[in-house]
Amino acid sequence: MMIDEQKLKRILEAALMAAGKPLSTQQLMDLFDLEGKPSASELRDALAELERDCADRGYELKLVASGYRYQVREELAPWVGRLWEERPQRYSRALLETLALIAYRQPITRGDIEEIRGVAVSSQIMKTLIEREWVRIVGHKDVPGRPALYATTRKFLDYFNLSNLDELPSLAEIADLDSLNAEFEFEQTDLAGTPEEADTDLAEAEAEAEAEAKLVDEDDTMNEYKD
Repeated sequence: MMIDEQKLKRILEAALMAAGKPLSTQQLMDLFDLEGKPSASELRDALAELERDCADRGYELKLVASGYRYQVREELAPWVGRLWEERPQRYSRALLETLALIAYRQPITRGDIEEIRGVAVSSQIMKTLIEREWVRIVGHKDVPGRPALYATTRKFLDYFNLSNLDELPSLAEIADLDSLNAEFEFEQTDLAGTPEEADTDLAEAEAEAEAEAKLVDEDDTMNEYKD
């Protein structure tokens, strides 16, 4: 039995509210039995209507890389954010530069990033980006050593409210990396202290990671010498 337009909208709305994550059109299609499955155009029309229904509301239906989701309107975030006591983490300038280079020049190796920035990239930075699932290894460059090639993920696009990489701001718009913390921040439940302390903690973690890497290299060199 075919589902009427209003019921279709209500089903989609309920699914999107309950999911807690973006849903692709295929995932939405899979909600229906074969007999009651809407056509692709009917599904798109229903989603478009739901989007219009949100015009005067505090939330919107947004299409991001992984699909459709309901979310609070960006201009209302300062008020809604007060529901949570945790403050967003502020990342270091080095991490922001690394993430920006991966986003705009992907796929890119760690060596390429270091060549552009003129300094070594901390292992802690790469670990943080990978653990956050904003960056992943997509292959290896065909040069001696076959270094890993890094690229951004769908989760990166989802987090920054993008449906594809073409929606990234121009490089001119993000020239001031100090202002990027307003864009590249996320909710962290176990972080305490001031933003300055957070920056200091991350810098110390990066320094420790670099020191550990140096010690490992020195140990390897000594072992080779002994052999």
